[in-house]
Amino acid sequence: MTSTDVARKAGVSQSAVSRTFSPWPTQSGVSAEIREKVLRAAKELGYQPNAIARSLITQRSRIVGVLFSYLDNPFYARALELLCHGLQARGYHALVFMMSDTLQDIDSTVSDILQYQVDGLLTASVELSSKLCIECTERGIPVVMFNRTQDDPGLSAVTTDNIGGGRLAAKALLDAGCERLAVLAGWEGASTSRDREFGFRAELHARGAELFERANGNFNLEDTAQATRAFFKDRNPAERPDALFVINDYMAIRAMDVIRNELGLRIPEDVSVVGFDDISTAAQPTYGLTTVRQPINRMVEASLRLLFEQIEDSAAQPEHVMLGAQLVERHSVRRKSSP
Repeated sequence: MTSTDVARKAGVSQSAVSRTFSPWPTQSGVSAEIREKVLRAAKELGYQPNAIARSLITQRSRIVGVLFSYLDNPFYARALELLCHGLQARGYHALVFMMSDTLQDIDSTVSDILQYQVDGLLTASVELSSKLCIECTERGIPVVMFNRTQDDPGLSAVTTDNIGGGRLAAKALLDAGCERLAVLAGWEGASTSRDREFGFRAELHARGAELFERANGNFNLEDTAQATRAFFKDRNPAERPDALFVINDYMAIRAMDVIRNELGLRIPEDVSVVGFDDISTAAQPTYGLTTVRQPINRMVEASLRLLFEQIEDSAAQPEHVMLGAQLVERHSVRRKSSP
């Protein structure tokens, strides 16, 4: 059955049928009476609109490619949920792809995505090669990076002030009187990890302090556990960190479990810990993690705004939106003793 069949049975025009089943508002809608006729006729005929056929006419697939490297981190799982809801509210649907961190795999996967004639790309925990960025630009496909940034003027990006957030973490630990500050970084290729560590080191330098030690957790729980053991296991108190800045909460929670449950150290009495993101687990009494909050709702809203602006107006310029970070103080950082 086609829309023409429905129009004939309902006694209306074919365009009235199209407007009735349109998933997004049109300037010329249909009256309640016509809508009722169309829906009754469609039900009797067993008609369902064909989204693929509609996209051939409108030159819009109403599909947005959404790329993630991992969802183990609750921050990204929540971001995916919010992005999908936001797209659906605008009559769009997400085509979600999971991939590794390697640029070669990403390029291959995105090339496959482009074959679906997506109207745009949202990338989170993923960074694209210059070659792929050029390909998307040439095809007129807007790209918005969520919680990542690249030195490419053709890409929009939405991030927290990761450098400023790193400085907040260092300030909290220094103000608490910590002296041997260590960093547990993420994956070296991630802009978030680089910027947060840069801000942390910058604040230390500004306060006349030096980084005591550093290791990589690679956004991986096992790597995080191993790095944490290397920091603290079988070391005298004066030879181990008394403060740990972990690049995200996902790794910080794992580090705290190792510190307390495996190594028998106390938080914050023996070591203070600061994370980054403010995932829901951080606020649980078991952890009480002091952390740097990312405003995830505002980040998603800004990402969708940039995406739709560029989809709807080819002359819209890419933009980098940077939102402020906020320190959330809980119980994982010791209180400075009174003089």
